[in-house]
Amino acid sequence: MSLIADITRELRSTFETRATLPLEWRRGQLLALKAMIEENEADIFAALRADLGRSDAETRMVETGTVLSEISHVLSHLKAWMRPRKVSTPLSNQPGRSSIISEPLGVALIMAPWNYPFYLVCMPLIGAIAAGNCAVVKPSEISAATSRLLARLIPAYLDPRAVRVVEGDAETARELLEERWDHIFFTGGEAVGRQVMAAAARHLTPVTLELGGKSPTIVEPDCDLATAARRIAWGKFLNAGQTCVAPDYVLVHESAADELVTRMKAEITGFFGADPKASADYARIVNDRHFQRLSGLLGDGHAECGGETEPASRYIAPTVLTGVDPASPAMQQEIFGPLLPVIPYCSLDEALQFVNQRPRPLALYLFSNSGVTRDRVIDETSSGGVCVNDVVMHLAVPGLPFGGVGPSGMGACHGRASFDTFSHAKSVLAKSERFDVPLRYPPFSALKTRLIKLVGG
Repeated sequence: MSLIADITRELRSTFETRATLPLEWRRGQLLALKAMIEENEADIFAALRADLGRSDAETRMVETGTVLSEISHVLSHLKAWMRPRKVSTPLSNQPGRSSIISEPLGVALIMAPWNYPFYLVCMPLIGAIAAGNCAVVKPSEISAATSRLLARLIPAYLDPRAVRVVEGDAETARELLEERWDHIFFTGGEAVGRQVMAAAARHLTPVTLELGGKSPTIVEPDCDLATAARRIAWGKFLNAGQTCVAPDYVLVHESAADELVTRMKAEITGFFGADPKASADYARIVNDRHFQRLSGLLGDGHAECGGETEPASRYIAPTVLTGVDPASPAMQQEIFGPLLPVIPYCSLDEALQFVNQRPRPLALYLFSNSGVTRDRVIDETSSGGVCVNDVVMHLAVPGLPFGGVGPSGMGACHGRASFDTFSHAKSVLAKSERFDVPLRYPPFSALKTRLIKLVGG
């Protein structure tokens, strides 16, 4: 029997003891995860610098700080989430009481990507623990320093009977997918997501797929262009564009296109200076393969700013592209890097048609101060989530489920949504034996038939 098979067997044995079900165990594990972050934040920062060249401040903002906020939110609501939820019982089932009980699914597999390698391990793990599950975590081998750190820290802080880390490459991932899981939570690209779903189908395992896609940003001329430029530039070049919900391209009304581009160029300089390569706040591309892919997209338009590269450090300057052909590779694949195509449109109808002709994205962003425009965009497009007059920040609202739709994913996480993802909503009807209505039992007279119709039985 392989090591992975041994681990899954051990975790399943733990789950069968019901050790992970009590509120005290769940709270204790969440508090231990909180302590792990607070006591080792410097090591986490160092790992992210090694993997992505990211600044400590950015890592605190988008990884450790966000995870700590999620833990606090879950701890404050967990007891209420665990309570049975009463629902009304119809006349046909009286006297009786109906309720829904959230029970843990069992043993979950969490497969994380490399772009936010700490956050995207911990966020689903919080949900799995809160719901009372055991879990195996598979960090990405591409973000090797963070993977090694997680493999060292998690066993030192969390219950090793219930939470384990498995490191490895694609072959390890395939071996993990051969096992039977009670839930698989995968974050990554669409191609691998299809493989995960196919593997899960062999065991009829439910999956959550957090994928991605080309998240559009629509900019109407009635918005505050200064704010729009600042927020779009921040969201796009955060983590050097290696963010699943980064604005992938901008559709801007032709009357505002030149001003928006000019303002974004100024914001980029304000963020990173005249030479972003020298900025301590600008990240790097994760590996040579992604660097070469992104470098190949630079020729798909005219660089209004940026365009410079340095292979040795995997640096690609924050780049704004104009004159991009919608049929070019930059517009056919998720960019996932610091290149931002800007495409003008004549009317909102044209912009909506452009968006709707493409696969449904993980996020859609709109900058407009018109309520009519806002309602049209929300009503006439489909996406995992919508953010109006900002980008990315909808992820920071614990009460908003985060997830995709169609090719951008399925299922959701964050807050209550994470708890529900890793739970089974078990229906319970408790009837009294003191009174047994004879109406449902044959023989059925004409009177009984009329009464059955009356009570909806």
